[in-house]
Amino acid sequence: MENTGNRPRRFCRKCLLQDMDEGQYFDDMRRYIDNLDEDLKVSSQLYDERLAFCRECDNLISGMCRVCGCFVEMRAVMKKNSCPGIPKKW
Repeated sequence: MENTGNRPRRFCRKCLLQDMDEGQYFDDMRRYIDNLDEDLKVSSQLYDERLAFCRECDNLISGMCRVCGCFVEMRAVMKKNSCPGIPKKW
């Protein structure tokens, strides 16, 4: 949402990935991660460690986890989340 003066201006977002420009979608996801409350996020070092495990996992396909269907970058950034694999990698 963008603020224009006293009124917030809303932007209509497409809901389906197939309707979005791939670059725009990933930019939006990175911006979302960057703007999360710091209290909800793991440290950047732990985030990188989690993603390193994901990169080596056979269940990683195009940024998504085949176990749970999440985008691993979104799952890995949150303190409350853990790897959905059995056994868990992080």
